[in-house]
Amino acid sequence: MAGLDKTTPTPQDITLHSQSRVLQISFSDGSDFRIPFELMRVYSPSAEVQGHGPGQEVLQTGKREVGILALEPVGNYAVQPTFTDGHDSGIFSWDYLYFLGSKQAELWADYNERLLKAGMNRDAPMPEKGGSGCGSH
Repeated sequence: MAGLDKTTPTPQDITLHSQSRVLQISFSDGSDFRIPFELMRVYSPSAEVQGHGPGQEVLQTGKREVGILALEPVGNYAVQPTFTDGHDSGIFSWDYLYFLGSKQAELWADYNERLLKAGMNRDAPMPEKGGSGCGSH
């Protein structure tokens, strides 16, 4: 996670829109993003999704209808959502939320490409977890 510095835009307003399943976030530089919960969930910065190093990412599927039950502050630099599928280990820093908001088109394209390469689709259920987890979640 990149460190925050004086040039990092900070949130001025954060609103959860539960029915449309988007997080609306306005930043100090005037940017305003509507980030779908699904995008947040499939790009969660948690080890459960990102793995512990390059090539260990876990492709997320079946998250189109995911909601957010709670959004807790983490210091003065991030929020930690609790998603309706039980995922709650991702800490979304301000710069990561800015990245998600500003790069949505590219991120959706990358996600769809990864799904295609894996022979999966967005709505496929997640495979059952095996016993090979890292034990840190």
